[in-house]
Amino acid sequence: MNFKNGILKAAVAVFVSLIVIFIAPLSAKELTQKPIIAASTFSLYDISKNIAGESAEVFMILPFGVDVHSYEPSPKEMIKISKSDLILYSGAGLEPWIGKFEFKNRAIDISKQVTLSKPSGNHEHHGDAHHKHNSVDPHYWQDLQNMIKATEYIAKELSVLFPQNRDLYMKNRDSYINMLKILDNEYKRKLSVCKLDTIIVNHDAFSYLANRYGFHVEALSGLSPEAEPSPKNMIKLIAHVKEHKVSTVFFESFASDKAIKSIAKEANVKVDVLQPLGNITADEAKLSMSYEDIMRKNLQKISQALECK
Repeated sequence: MNFKNGILKAAVAVFVSLIVIFIAPLSAKELTQKPIIAASTFSLYDISKNIAGESAEVFMILPFGVDVHSYEPSPKEMIKISKSDLILYSGAGLEPWIGKFEFKNRAIDISKQVTLSKPSGNHEHHGDAHHKHNSVDPHYWQDLQNMIKATEYIAKELSVLFPQNRDLYMKNRDSYINMLKILDNEYKRKLSVCKLDTIIVNHDAFSYLANRYGFHVEALSGLSPEAEPSPKNMIKLIAHVKEHKVSTVFFESFASDKAIKSIAKEANVKVDVLQPLGNITADEAKLSMSYEDIMRKNLQKISQALECK
């Protein structure tokens, strides 16, 4: 009887060992796999990676250095996006390719969670076909209150999808929102008393920022940096720069600087880069620049251009 029990125990031990050999590696793999979060723009990417931390793989759909307005994902990129556990896209007409995409997993239009406004209309342009039928300005991440709303919503969504990490997400949410509030106060303080009240830009991407902090934007083209500026608007902006003794006009890394440099040359003023933050350049990415870093750089340049105290 003892002999039979011994054989039985040995057989059970071998069987258990086989289970461990064949199943344990699979379980380990399953335990180490992280959720994949895809974000369509830099601002959403920055929020998501700060909230998720090491608990998820966060990637930006838009490659660094590519203009958000004209990007179309390749079939290979579409496959990668479709495999994501969560897709966060900016919405408000910014990504036309979204309409062709069939989402298999959770996808969220963040523009529905923030406060949108209409385009400023402080420009005359031709060829702005991308936003031709858009009744709202899609650059809502320039308003720090909208960034706070987006942060709260993304943290909530992640907590529902991955409840085991809820405490981490809530802690990181609070930290990120605190950063945004400090940044908001700095903008209010530095732009409170200024000699000038208008910045000149090539692309109308800063109206949310201007509306929040009490200055104006005159844009060479419309909501898309690809829009063709009209000669009439160029003449108007040159006259404005000369009349108000503006020292600096701005363009952005993803748009042609030809027209804005013509204005600067004619008016004898400086040209500088202002970052609209739909995306960042490859060089900015190499420096690991964050939303906060770039917003601070923008603040410094805007306060100098407006001659703020």
